[in-house]
Amino acid sequence: MRPFPFLLSVLICLSACGAVSDRYAVTSPQVTQTQAIAFRAVEVRDVSLPAYAADDEITLQAADGRILSAGDVLWADTPDRAVALELSRYLTQVTRARVASSPWPFESLPDARLDVRFETLVAGDDGQYRAAGQYFVAVPDGRRERSGLFDLAVAFDPLAGPSAIASARGQIILDLAVFIARNGLR
Repeated sequence: MRPFPFLLSVLICLSACGAVSDRYAVTSPQVTQTQAIAFRAVEVRDVSLPAYAADDEITLQAADGRILSAGDVLWADTPDRAVALELSRYLTQVTRARVASSPWPFESLPDARLDVRFETLVAGDDGQYRAAGQYFVAVPDGRRERSGLFDLAVAFDPLAGPSAIASARGQIILDLAVFIARNGLR
């Protein structure tokens, strides 16, 4: 049995159960890696998500490229806010630097500002959660500014439903934090 029809039927059944929406929080994976960076303080200034990823509904991409959702299976937090906070937390844990999402909460200014623009952030019915896009590191003191592309994937079990998708999203944002620390903040 292909996992997509099964998962879609589970999502549809969940949405048909009534007006109550099921909300799923992203599971935070354990951070085991560290990476020294060139900055003491970093602001995650902007995280830009595709429209389907910014929506509260948990979506799944079919093999033919369609993005599907059941409507009543939702993220526990708004995705743009949640991804910015997750990325800030993971960068703090990985780099041991002071990292916060915008607006910058401290009196002293950050040494660098990070913008992340996702072109893809989606779970596929093939069991791969994908994230692709570009990051930009702005440095106000004249040091070298940086940018780079990312294209990451994390495996998950599509038969395990929305909780597996939520766990995969947590892992892929951690993987992105490690990638940016190594390639954009050193």
